[in-house]
This record gives sequence, C-alpha cells and structure tokens, in this order.
Amino acid sequence: MTDTMEHREQEQSFEDLGLSEAVRSAIEEIGWTAPTEVQSQTYAAAMARHDLIVQSRTGTGKTAAFGIPLVDGLVRPDGGAQALVLAPTRELALQSAREIRRLGQKRGLTSVAIYGGAPMERQVRELEDGAQIISGTPGRVLDHLQRGTIDGEKLQVVVLDEADEMLSMGFAKELSAIMEMVSQKRQTMLFSATVDEPVERVAQKYMRDPQILSLSGDAVGALGVSHYFYLVSGVGRANDLISILEVENPENAIIFCNTKASTEQVASALRQAGFNADWLNGDLPQKEREAIMARTRSGGSRFLVATDVAARGIDVSHLTHVINYELPQNAEQYIHRTGRTGRAGRTGTAIALVSPPELGTLYYLRLQYKIFPIERSLPTAGEHQTRLETDRIKLVEQAFTSPPAEAELAVARRLMTLPHAEVVIAGLLQTFFGAHDQIDEEAAAARRAGANKKTSSNTDEPEEKPAEGRERKRRRRDSASSRTKASAAGGSSVPRSTNAPRNANASRNANASGRANDSDRDGFTTLYLNLGRRDGVQQDDIARLMLERGGAAEGNVGRIRLRDTHCFVQVEASVDEQVMERLSGHVVGKREIKIEKARAR
Repeated sequence: MTDTMEHREQEQSFEDLGLSEAVRSAIEEIGWTAPTEVQSQTYAAAMARHDLIVQSRTGTGKTAAFGIPLVDGLVRPDGGAQALVLAPTRELALQSAREIRRLGQKRGLTSVAIYGGAPMERQVRELEDGAQIISGTPGRVLDHLQRGTIDGEKLQVVVLDEADEMLSMGFAKELSAIMEMVSQKRQTMLFSATVDEPVERVAQKYMRDPQILSLSGDAVGALGVSHYFYLVSGVGRANDLISILEVENPENAIIFCNTKASTEQVASALRQAGFNADWLNGDLPQKEREAIMARTRSGGSRFLVATDVAARGIDVSHLTHVINYELPQNAEQYIHRTGRTGRAGRTGTAIALVSPPELGTLYYLRLQYKIFPIERSLPTAGEHQTRLETDRIKLVEQAFTSPPAEAELAVARRLMTLPHAEVVIAGLLQTFFGAHDQIDEEAAAARRAGANKKTSSNTDEPEEKPAEGRERKRRRRDSASSRTKASAAGGSSVPRSTNAPRNANASRNANASGRANDSDRDGFTTLYLNLGRRDGVQQDDIARLMLERGGAAEGNVGRIRLRDTHCFVQVEASVDEQVMERLSGHVVGKREIKIEKARAR
C-alpha cells in the first residue's frame, strides 16, 4: 500500500472539483453548497481510477464521496451495469441507490437497489432496463451473479460501503465470492469507519496498490459528539433509562439495544411511561420497518429503539442523541452507533448506560479511540423536583404567548416589588392550576410525548390548526382570569371549556372550586373508557373525542382523569347516553372503544 494521504484543511466548492455541468446542476438542485472533507479528498483520486481505502466516520457524506465520481465519469450512460456498490443492509443499499440516482439524473444515469426480501423478477427487469449502477447487499448480488442476471465482467468499479460493518455481520464468504466473479481489471474503493485487521485482509487480497485516505484517525466517532455515561447496576435498567430521559430530555434519539427482545421491552417501557417511542428489529416485516423508518425520519417518532443491524441505513436529520441502552460487544460498534449523531458539522450527544461487566469496553474506548466519556450520576430526587418545576413553568409559558395590556404589565411590575412577591405569585399560580392532583403528571406527559408535537396516539383526530391553537390559548387565559376574579370575590368558578390545553382544561378546572374528590358534579355522569396513556392518548385527545366524535358541546364535558389503561370522563347527564352510543365500538388507533357508566364508589 502507498503512504497515507494526509488530508489538508482547505475550503473548497463543488466548482473547484472540476465537476461536469450536469452533475454540478444536479447537486445544486439537491441543495448541497460545498463538499464535505471526504468528498473533496476522494474525488481526484477516484477520477484517476486509483484503488482507495477511505477511513471516515459515519455521517460525513461517504455516499456522495463515491457517488459523485461514479456519475461524473467513471460510469458511461450506455453499456448497462458498470459499477457495483456493496452495502451491509437493505436500508443502506436503498439509500445509496436513491442518492446516486439523484446525482446522475442529468447525465442519463440511473441506479437500482438489489437486496433480499424483494421480488427477484422485478430486480431482473430493472437490470434489463439498463441501470448502470447497482447498489445491493452481498447475498442478493451473489444470487444475481450466479444466475447471470448481472455480468460480473462488465463491472469496472466496485465500492465496498461500510466494509467493517459488512465483515462484522458475517458477509466475508459472500464478499470473497463476489470479488472473484467481477472483472479483475476493476477499480475498487473501500469506505469504512474503522480499518481493523479483517478490513486490511480484504484490502491486501482484492485491491491493487490502494491509496489510503485517513480522514478520522484516532478521533473517529468523537468529532462533534459529546460522550457521557451513567454507571448503573444492570438491574432495573429500563427504569434507569426513563429516569435519565426525564432529566436529559433529548429532542430525539436512537436507543441501541444488543438483542431483539430488548428493543420491544424497552420501547414498551417507554410507552408506558408516556414517551413517544417505536422499536425496530429484524423480526419486523419489511412494510412495517419502512413505515417506522418514515415516521422516524419525519419526526413523528421521538425515540427509536433498535438493534445495530436494523438501524443501519437510517439517516435521521438533526438526530440530537444516541443512547446506548447496553454497550455493544465490541468498541468498533460503539463508533458506528454514536456516529449517527453530530453529523454534517452539527453537534450531538452520546449517552451510555454502563453496568460493571461493561467497564472493559469503556476502558478500551479510551485506550484505542481516545474517547473519554464523562461520568454522570443518576438523577437525584432534587433533580427530579427541578424537572417537575420546569414542566410547570413550561405550561405557564405556553398559556400566555400574546402580549398583555400595558396596564397588566404595570401591575405585574409593582407586584414584583412587594416584600412578599413570591407569596402573591404562588397564590396566582395556585389559582391558575387549580386544586388538581395530576398537574405534574400531565405536564410531564406533554414533555415526554415531544415538544410541540402531536403524540403518536393515534387517535384518528386531525391535527390542531394554528388558529385553533390560538383560540385554545385565549380560552385558557380567560379561564385563569375567571378563576382569579372568583377567588378575589370569595366565590368559586368552574370553567367548562374542555377544548383547552392540559394546564387549563375542564378536567382540571372541575376541581378549582375546591372539590378534590372523585364524586360526580351535580348533573354530571362519570363515564369509563378503555383508553389510557399506554394507548398514547392525553387528556386533550380524550376531550376532542368527546366533542368531535361523541357529539358533546364544550359545556357538556367536565373532569377527565387519565390512567395507564383507561380514563374517567364527566359529562352532563343530559348527553351521557348519546356520547356512549356514538363512541361505543369506535376505533382509536388499534383500540375499539368500550364505554360505560363508571361504578359508584
């Protein structure tokens, strides 16, 4: 092998690379403004048809690093399949095919994804239609080569994408067979986050005098990512994870588990705790996998709990956190996992739950990769209390977003100068929240489901429009104002707007008069529904259900008490039969509603 080509710190544009007008135009349409380091460093050597070993961390733009030279001259528009991109998983193969197709569209080039689990006949037709670039998994590509539906002698370029991952997944035998069946005059480009002994053996056997571009070195996986770990006992690990999520409050995350069973167990525990979570492993049918991946990419799912294999090829924009629920069995896999955050120059956070038997892997990370995760302690009772207070503050902030009148601001300023200002403000807050015994639970539920996002509850109700949101906030302010005036007058008020947000809806207001028991309000009936937090619903969802499906008016609905598996809703006795008739048998998500009058205590 030749000496390593050390990367140079320099600013380049795509024009500096000397791309053809067609490819440059395609890149502009995609929206890329400048090449990443791996793209700029790879282009010239690839176009000179050198064999390449490119070591670069996950998320640095490796697909375009080999995709751009492929479409810009290494592959001709005529002549059928000329290039093969081998990837460890179907998701990664699909991702590469999509990106290469976009890059080559203006040069008349196209790509086809070849992977197991899809109809062979359809793939044969796509190959016969003249796709010039094949992106596939080792097993299915080998099938096509053996059948003769891919002519190996015409493949002039072979790209091994995520080579270390491919070998660690047990594809060494298939890879060897493929390399023996393709043209021996080929150009070979190997891309990998780590270059260990198995990767070096492949390079020595199948590559000719490769140039090495080491673009990450010992800092692989560490750049742009802050690493932390929590020391846990290993017993009750799911509860520890929930406790950590409560305090860390990540915007979104992939949570990695080592086994398929763990993914389902952890996702179930998160859902029961009120978090918006999906699980992904190899046991899921392809259609469900694709639906979950689409939901994750679009931001519809806050937490994705996955195995390493299932998560390959999932490119989640702006992923803020990667959480290792269990440390992987080898340190190299930790690099792949944590490389999914902190991408494209952004910052990211990697968190690991480490039990005593896993300390060896942690020490190896320090020695081999110079990654030094900072230890954090499991949240204390004081930190949990701080989180509860922060949740309440968030509810108040969301309630008052419009500028108040100047007279109100003047009174507020004078209140803050009082020697007992805290007591007065606390009294106002008490009036605002009401004597509600679930305020902290509801505030936390809003945060767990994801800030400013509708829960994946999967009530089939439409999302709230901005105007509706403003109207809700107006009613919330009006409700708080009426309670304050009533308290000042020595009376009580029970607002009846169930269409308000969690911190001021009728379920809470029903207790503002001082009644904190579960008995029915005069003229109201308590109904039981078999919908609860485990179904992903919140009090607002139940309120909308009563109004839009049950046919109740705003003043007909009172307190809503939400439990894990069911809820209790107070409705005026005059409409209780109507609500039960309309909702009985209605399906929310996958749950058929059962509704009846609650038994008296």
